[in-house]
Amino acid sequence: MIDNQQELYDKVVHVGRVVKVVKGGRIFRFTATVVVGDMNGNVGVGYGKAREVPDAIRKALDSAKRSMVAIPLVNDTIPHEIIGKFGASEILMKPASPGTGIIAGGSIRPLLELAGVKNILTKSLRSRNYYNSLYAAMDGFDRISTLDEVAHIRGKSVKEIIG
Repeated sequence: MIDNQQELYDKVVHVGRVVKVVKGGRIFRFTATVVVGDMNGNVGVGYGKAREVPDAIRKALDSAKRSMVAIPLVNDTIPHEIIGKFGASEILMKPASPGTGIIAGGSIRPLLELAGVKNILTKSLRSRNYYNSLYAAMDGFDRISTLDEVAHIRGKSVKEIIG
């Protein structure tokens, strides 16, 4: 969890309508998927359902704030290539050189923008479902490790790993 002093930005990725048919007619409910980030390496995804759209968005915002993760950024990109998986979705994320920009489509672009990533290459390898793709990217972010973490796990210094 991050400090409450940081300013958080949010973006609604998807609003959907769900209908339940009962004996007396139809009951409408709304779902909302929201991305929250501080543009500095912290990002979260949330999902909410309610009878009204604003309530669904509010629930999704609360859920996104609770699920925030920190992403190690190196020169405005990720430190290494990673494949995030969730359900049938796989998202390949590669670090990119400065000036490349965010090469991503669909629901992944707002996630990367709000995370503060400036240069990255992404590719959706399997299912392009917006919900699963978001959580696949979050899985990839969870599994990103820094050079210091790898050195600590191997019991070596950073210099021994690099050269």
